[in-house]
Amino acid sequence: MNLNIIFEYALSYSRYRKLVDQLILEGKTTGNNQSEKLTEFTKLNIQRMSRIDKTTIIDSLVQSKLENISNSYRWLIIGDAWCGDCAQIVPLVNKVAEISRGKIDFRIISRDTFPDLMDQFKTGGSKSIPKLLVINSTTNEVFATWGPRPNEAQNIMLRWKENKDNVSWDEFERNLHTWYARDRGNSTIRELTSLIEKCERNTISQL
Repeated sequence: MNLNIIFEYALSYSRYRKLVDQLILEGKTTGNNQSEKLTEFTKLNIQRMSRIDKTTIIDSLVQSKLENISNSYRWLIIGDAWCGDCAQIVPLVNKVAEISRGKIDFRIISRDTFPDLMDQFKTGGSKSIPKLLVINSTTNEVFATWGPRPNEAQNIMLRWKENKDNVSWDEFERNLHTWYARDRGNSTIRELTSLIEKCERNTISQL
């Protein structure tokens, strides 16, 4: 599996957004599975992404850390437009990449485009998305991953799985996205910043 080829095939955030908008005009979404329900999810997710693009504010301390990254990275997210977690997270990853002053080259790929890639980076045996791969720009190796969601959101998912006989999927979805709205991206940005700091330390230790 050639990560360089996959990364070059993947889309920048702006191209991803344009693709999603075009697919919706055609009554479609990203990925192999197509249905009216997934298309409706995608329409809602376009609204979520646009809101996050416009309203996200990065703390000045975090911004300073992101502006002073020493090494260069390729960040590849496996994700799709119909996924609610992707809509909540992908715009935030893009914000982080933008602040990095070119140190983070960020791309997005559908999980169906390169199935072997998704199979290699499952979460607990599941093809959960979004999944962020941090790729060393020099060695082209994945040396860190993150996802599919920040820790507290993941805990909400795990608690629902333990109690899904009593809590419907729709109720779980409302609870999850209410948490995202209240958190305002802070947990995701904080965890991504910690991931960068870890990668920086690991890279320095290898020199």
